[in-house]
Amino acid sequence: MRGRDKLLEKIDGVTLLGLQVRRARAATKGPVLVALPPAPHPRYAIIKDCDVTHVAVPDAASGMTASLRRALQALPPNTPAVMILLADLPELETEDLVTVFDAVDLSSDSVVWRGTTSKGAVGHPLVVRAELFEPLLALRGDTGGAAVIKQYRNNTVPVALPGDRALRDLDTPEDWAAWHAARRAPVGH
Repeated sequence: MRGRDKLLEKIDGVTLLGLQVRRARAATKGPVLVALPPAPHPRYAIIKDCDVTHVAVPDAASGMTASLRRALQALPPNTPAVMILLADLPELETEDLVTVFDAVDLSSDSVVWRGTTSKGAVGHPLVVRAELFEPLLALRGDTGGAAVIKQYRNNTVPVALPGDRALRDLDTPEDWAAWHAARRAPVGH
């Protein structure tokens, strides 16, 4: 993003972070934890009035797994499973999160429920059972939980979401400009 924070990019007048937090909050009655860089940081102001738990990640610069680790450590005791939602997927909707939640069956042998594109490409969000918390907590670097999740592909339930919502990630100002332009384009063009 060449110095810009993509979570502060606006979609219909709302920051991406604010939008994602509202979607997560609307999808569950349970706790919503938001991993954030150390304060002060502009992201705190965006979600200050939201009913979420702020989880400071003082080692955020060490990679994505630092955020995952800190959030898992902040979960309430005896949490049976957790949804992991990357905040930078602008097309995910509340109903997508609910669709993944609704697929979860804790009485099954499955340990991961994962959003996919309509064509089956794996993406987000995903729900992981508590059995995976320990191996996820052991991760380091910037790979997120991919290494652990991959080990459980035979116990993963794919949950198809519309289009490419589960994967659409905008990483450059040009990506954002093209995405906004496509949203404004008349249907059929």
